[in-house]
Amino acid sequence: VDESEESFTRMYNPNLSLQTEDSDLTRTSLKCSVYKSFPQQFHLNTHLHAHSNENRFKCSVCNKSYVKKCSLIDHLRVHSNEKPFKCPVCNKFFSIKNNLNTHLRIHTKEKPFKCSICEKTFSRKQHLNSHLDIHSNEKQFECVTCNKSFSQRSSLITHLRVHSNEKHCNEKPYKCNVCNKSFSSKNSLNTHVFMHNFEKPFKCSVCNMLFTQKSYFNTQTCTYCSNVKR
Repeated sequence: VDESEESFTRMYNPNLSLQTEDSDLTRTSLKCSVYKSFPQQFHLNTHLHAHSNENRFKCSVCNKSYVKKCSLIDHLRVHSNEKPFKCPVCNKFFSIKNNLNTHLRIHTKEKPFKCSICEKTFSRKQHLNSHLDIHSNEKQFECVTCNKSFSQRSSLITHLRVHSNEKHCNEKPYKCNVCNKSFSSKNSLNTHVFMHNFEKPFKCSVCNMLFTQKSYFNTQTCTYCSNVKR
């Protein structure tokens, strides 16, 4: 690595060292001392910029900062609700081109991210990363209620619903205004009230017809008897 390249690199972060490694193809690769290797100086410099913490491009709306100007431009569309990138298949719009590219894989069925252990493929890199947790046997997501651990965050979220149901199962805030019976869910109450509609506890002493409500009676006779007399 020549002096100009090294000085350019140290401009971003003086604590990072620039290393070279000879590959099997007898070419030089450039390595970040913090993380990994890169085949070209440009890629290394871009990567080192991320370590520098110099987020020069700041959003005037929410003050969020970015290393690259293009990243800020993408972010600003969140505030403006601008979505210039259109899917040619389903006409859905996106604010960021990368999101459109990811979306297109739904239509193409393309899964470019492959697990090196079981060879399962994924359409998104984050899905692959989440999948790799299964192979690592690391269960970093722990339930604060029962201390049970899970390898995936989604599994923990599903598990937490168990405790949520336990917590609220004895709470019955929905009350029937006919018999005062209480229920834990509105659907249960609606089902119960529906059954009341078939109950006819009020009987006419004249025609013996049954009714669901006392309001159907005029003094002593029912509305049916009154209509017949007319």
